[in-house]
Amino acid sequence: MSEKYNTLGYYNENAKKYCEQTIVGNLQENYDKFLKHLPKGANILDFGCGSGRDSKYFINNGYKVKAIDGSAEMCKFASKYINQVVDCMKFDELDDINTYDGIWACSSILHVEKENLPNVLIKMINALKVNGIIYTSFKIGTGYEIKEGKYYNYLTEEEMLQTFNELSKNV
Repeated sequence: MSEKYNTLGYYNENAKKYCEQTIVGNLQENYDKFLKHLPKGANILDFGCGSGRDSKYFINNGYKVKAIDGSAEMCKFASKYINQVVDCMKFDELDDINTYDGIWACSSILHVEKENLPNVLIKMINALKVNGIIYTSFKIGTGYEIKEGKYYNYLTEEEMLQTFNELSKNV
């Protein structure tokens, strides 16, 4: 990869602007699809919480949420917004085992380089309780893109399904 990027640096430098732009998004349809598979009061990991928008929704609806983000500046903003501590950690630092009913990774792990994605997904799977679920979103396409200094991993639906099928054999 010859292009330079610093995804966390971008989010640290632009946290206020990014949060102001994303905090108003309406993801109700996505929330409904995710939450219908979880028991009331479930434990949710907001994996790359950004502004805290989604964490706040889950908390306000009676779920227990652990929010994390790799950007220290985003964590500061989100902590204030959701009124609880947001842990600053990178995706590959997740080491929880059998902890969450659901993991919400909305527009977050699309920043993980394709060669590192299986390792992060295994950590996510290991952090789930039995019958736990993962919600994640990617940009559709192939390859990757560097945009505004941020890395984006593009996956087709087939690639994602193939990745999860291969991982499920090894977990």
